[in-house]
Amino acid sequence: MSAVTVKVGDDRLRRDSAYEAGRTSLLFVDMQRIWCEPNLDPIHPQDAESYYHRRLRQTVIPNQVRILEAARKAGCDVLHTIIESLTLDGRDRSLDHKLSDMHVPKGSPEGQVIPELSPIDNEIVLPKTSSGVFNSTNIDYVLRNLNTRYLIIAGVITDQCVDMAVRDAADRGYLVTVVNDACATYSEQRHDAALRAYSGYCWTTDTETVVSRLGTLRQA
Repeated sequence: MSAVTVKVGDDRLRRDSAYEAGRTSLLFVDMQRIWCEPNLDPIHPQDAESYYHRRLRQTVIPNQVRILEAARKAGCDVLHTIIESLTLDGRDRSLDHKLSDMHVPKGSPEGQVIPELSPIDNEIVLPKTSSGVFNSTNIDYVLRNLNTRYLIIAGVITDQCVDMAVRDAADRGYLVTVVNDACATYSEQRHDAALRAYSGYCWTTDTETVVSRLGTLRQA
């Protein structure tokens, strides 16, 4: 299938259109200690040598650090979404999270963004209580206030919360980039199947390409 170009105002946009200064934001999905450190997740315990944690340690987190550094140098807005209840007892959680027994209490240490990606001043953290960040936070309002058109997404889980962020962002009119080697799920098969399933909603590329584009943006 050939790529489609759409005229919006004076712009001709494609899913892989070059990023624009002042209009490009980076979103990390659920890169928290509970999901990224071995055996902190009570629902999906994974030891340090599982496929998931090896991929995080060897590939995903190093790539995310590179992207984060490039985005900061380019002056992009950086946002993190984390799963965290607004209350200690989690009564505000979505029904699905209650049925799944998924609860990260407000302010809990294991709910914090991993140290490698720790937010600095003026970086935004949005706690959510559902799988979809657009469903249980005001991220759409925030991104529009930031004048975002291009949204770069990386995080976990590729076929769950990342999936929902991608589809929902596309439906709201953002040009979404998914960084395939900066995302992870519990098996290579699930990861690859997810990327194929929502490829029509985004541009899927790799860390090297995103970092290069952000470097060009910085120079511009």
